[in-house]
Parts: sequence; structure tokens; C-alpha cells
Amino acid sequence: MRPILICAAVAALSLASPAMSQSPSNFAPWDQAFLPPAPVWSGASRALLRPASDPWATDFERDPELNVSPDYAATRAWFARLDAASDLIRIEVFGTSPERRDIFAVIASKDGATLDPAKPVLLVQAGIHPGEIDGKDAGMMLLRDMAFYGRDDLLDRVNLILVPILSVDGHERASAYSRPNQRGPRVQGWRNTATNQNLNRDYMKLDQAEMRAMRGLVLKYRPDLYLDVHVTDGMDYQYDITYGFNGENGVWSRSPAIARWLDDRYKPDLNAALVAQGHIPGELVFGIDDANPRAGLSDGGLGERFSNGWGAAAHVPTVLIENHSLKPFAQRVLGTYVLIEASMRLLAERGTELREAITEDSALRPQDIPANFDADPEPTWHRRFLGIRYETYVSPASGREEIRWLGEPDPEPWDLPFYGSRPTLTLSRPEAYWVPAHRPDILERLRLHGIAMEVLDAPRTVEVEMLRLVDPQVSGRSNEGHVPVTVRTVIPERRAWTFPAGSARVSTDQPLGDVAVLLLEPQSNESFFAWGMFSEVLSRVEFIEGYAIAPLAERMLAADPALRAEFEAKLAAEPAFAADGDARLQWFYARTPFHDDRFRLYPVGRGIR
Repeated sequence: MRPILICAAVAALSLASPAMSQSPSNFAPWDQAFLPPAPVWSGASRALLRPASDPWATDFERDPELNVSPDYAATRAWFARLDAASDLIRIEVFGTSPERRDIFAVIASKDGATLDPAKPVLLVQAGIHPGEIDGKDAGMMLLRDMAFYGRDDLLDRVNLILVPILSVDGHERASAYSRPNQRGPRVQGWRNTATNQNLNRDYMKLDQAEMRAMRGLVLKYRPDLYLDVHVTDGMDYQYDITYGFNGENGVWSRSPAIARWLDDRYKPDLNAALVAQGHIPGELVFGIDDANPRAGLSDGGLGERFSNGWGAAAHVPTVLIENHSLKPFAQRVLGTYVLIEASMRLLAERGTELREAITEDSALRPQDIPANFDADPEPTWHRRFLGIRYETYVSPASGREEIRWLGEPDPEPWDLPFYGSRPTLTLSRPEAYWVPAHRPDILERLRLHGIAMEVLDAPRTVEVEMLRLVDPQVSGRSNEGHVPVTVRTVIPERRAWTFPAGSARVSTDQPLGDVAVLLLEPQSNESFFAWGMFSEVLSRVEFIEGYAIAPLAERMLAADPALRAEFEAKLAAEPAFAADGDARLQWFYARTPFHDDRFRLYPVGRGIR
């Protein structure tokens, strides 16, 4: 990715110049002279700013360059003051970070302590990547304006929950050197958490305290619309506010009715509101080739580990917002303000329709569940794209051609191929899963998701399919604190299996049934198994010595003509096997009752209909 290349270049510069390494003040990234020029912008949304002299001006508004975002303590103190001054605002602590900071939400409502369930709820999440903090500062302005400056009508028919900083520890690992490819704020938080995890990969496995807390908040308030606010990496273009969702433009989605509402109702209203305030909205931008901006765009992947993929699987309308990193911080913040306000107004008018779509999708129980999406090799369609002019040059640093963005809108829209995604696996929905009691950690993660289950209070013997894993492959590198495992082939084995007390039956006949399938099928690349959480089944426990298995194998060959024929066919077909004495003896061992029957046997059972 381009940001990694830039960071590597900065590191190389530091190594080449000890003085620069020892004195960061000699290298002032907030000047950002190395970034492409930003097109001049003076949108109507600048009227949303309060003067620096206003007692309720935010730190962002008080800065002459509109390029500051307050730290955690200042943010919390500002909201506490707002809470004390307005009956419309209250703070709710809903979690604690690994470094023992409160994770808090700010709730804006006219309902008092208990939200009226008849009103739609908009949940805005900022700072899952703390350097990408636009949603926090936009939310501060909007909540202030609802409290004191005439926008309280927004709360007549809608309630707002703002999470200003989700990754609070990463937010406080702040410096002017966090995101060199982003224009402001001057001091930015760090992408990962205190445990060096990326929360935007944790929507399914739920490893981290921050994401577990967030899931609890979602289950408590059941938002009708969930906005996840980020800032992009990558290429330059004219759009300042981009956003998207799974199922956009009529493509397949796990929540088709929600996707239709977002396509037909949300996008037109949101785009009109942004354009009216001087912004240029667009669909999400994921370039496929950093060295060739015209090579095309992709959908960025549809994985459920991300907010938009999880939202589609869980039937929670979720919009991923990616403001453009090369636009000034003020432009991005003001665009986010407009986006949140427009979302509230649309929910007030059409929230009933969205709730009907949620109900419709939550009733779906597809027998076949597509999974493990890869990019299509051929373009799905072509997309009209508002590009920025650029040129190429040979860099004396890299010794190759590099892109130089010129900061000027290209007068001619580009026609770019767009590559969608296609499933590489189709999973069959079982009646239920049986999770053994000896994996309380897996049961806890399912509970955190809100997946309903029946916990056994006594042992129960049931007919299930147990899956034999064929040649699982352990990754040679770690990912998000795990060592992933992949398995392409599984062999179902029908068994009468006794599950002890404390085990759980997880029915797939529930709104989160698709999530359960994706988490519990070992072939799913979003599953607990794929994240390496069932690696114990990859270890063989009992063995047999050669002096014992060799004569036993000879007796087996003499007694079983069919086995002899199978063995001889394998010798003829696989020369490497024929030349490996240990492999030959293991082949026989696997066909004896002495073999470890639970070796590579996945311990989660599939219920049989």
C-alpha cells in the first residue's frame, strides 16, 4: 500500500540523516510540503463554524488554521461541560480500554434517560482508527448546535448516539508523525490499539475490549443506521466525502432490502445535502494500482471483519464513510457534519421504511450462504470518475516512475473499469451447531455477538455431522495477533456425539444465523477456526513405533485384498509417497483403531435436520 511506502521512505530518510532522526523539529510534517496541492475550497458549510470567541467553540474552531483536534482528556471535559449545560445531552460510559480509559458515548435525545423505542436511532462511530478523527470534531459541533444554536429540531423524531473516540488508547498515542499521507489535523492518533490491533478487523472475532464494548452498545440501543467514519489512504481525486455499503448499486447483499433503501433513499438525499453545502460526494474509492490511477477501481472487498460487511450479515444498516485524506481537515470535518445532519433528517422522514427493510432482511434464512469473496478478474461495469490531473516522472530516490498529483481537477471525467467481488465458497446452512463446553471462549464470543443459544444443563447425546479437516494449512505469518489456518476440504462424518453440560446448541433459525454460520464453519475465512482459534485439533497425540506398525501393516495387507489394491494404486500414482517409508506406515496407522480419532476432527458439530 502507498502509505507503507511513504512511511518506509521517511524511515529511510531518518536513517540517512542522524540529525533529522535526533531532531524531529527539523522535519515538520505538519507543513506537508511533500503532499500534493489541495484544490481551493470554500464551501457553504463553512457557515457552520462558530467564531473562536464563542464560549462553545470547539478546539477545532478556535484554531486559526482549523487544523486541530483535542486530545482525549480535553474531548471528555468538553462533553462533560456540554452534558452539564444541556438537558439534551448525556454521556454514557460503555467500556474500558486495555490502558484503563473510559470508552464513552454521547447521547443526544429529548427522551430523557430512556430512549423512546418508536424513534429511529442514528449511531455515529468515530476514531476506530484514531488518526482518522473527523467524526469526533464534526459530532462536537453538531451536538453543540443541537444544544444551543437552534438545531434541536433534529431530535424531535430521531435520537443520536455519537462515539467520539472508539480506540481511545490509539487516540492518545498521538504525534505529528502518525499519518504522513493525510492533511491534518496537525497531531493525530495511531491506527492500532495499545495491544497493536486494528479494530476494523475485529467485527467478527471480537478479540478486543473496545470492539466487545461497541458490540454491547449496538445490542443495547439497536441503531437503525450505523455510520463508521474513516479517512482514506491512496490516490488523489475530486471527491471529499466518499461512502458506501455492501449491496450498493444493486449487487448481491446479505441484506438486500436494507441495501435497496440505502441505494434508493439514502444516497440521493445525502448527495443532495452535501452538494448543496459545497462538497463533492462520491462512492468509495479503492484503486487497484497505485502506479496507474486509470487502471481501475474495486469494491475493496466484502469481508465481514469490516463494519460494512458485518452490518450486511447482521442486518444492521451500516455505511462506511471514507473522507479524502488529501483534502484539508476543515473541509472533511464540515462535510461530515453535513452528512450526519442529513442522515438524521432522512431517518426522521423515512425511518419507518428502513425499519421495515431491517425486519424483512432479519427474516431471511438462506440455505446457501456465499462466502470467501475474491475480486472478479473482469470488470463488473465502468464508473464515471472525477479525477485530479497528474503526471509521471522518474524519481531520483526510487529510480523509477512515480506519480505527481497536480492539485487541479481534470476537466474530463474518467471512465474507469470497476471490479466487483465474487464468492469462492458456498456454505450450506445446518439446522444448528453444537459447541462443546470445553470452549467457553467461543461461547462467550457468540454471546457478545448477540447470538441466541441453548446451554445444556445436563449431558446430551445427539446425531451430528462432525467435520474431518483435510490437509489444513497453517499460515507462515501472524495476523492481528493470530496465526491463521485455512482448510479447503472437509469430510462430514455422521456421529452420535455426547455433549457435556455447559455445551450449547446454536440454532441458525435466528436473525444472526448467517453470522453464526460464517463464524462456525471452518472453511469460512471469517471463522474462529480460520483465525487459528482451534489449532489444538491439528496436533496428533498418540503415535506408534515402526517395529509395531510394520508387521501390523503386513498382516492388514494379507487379510484385506481391497486394502492391498488401494495401497498399490496409491504407490503407483504417487512416487513421493512410494519413496517415503514413514508416510507409507502412517497410511496404515490411520486405518487402525489405534489412530487418534479426534486428530483434525473439528469439535463443533452440525445439527442434522
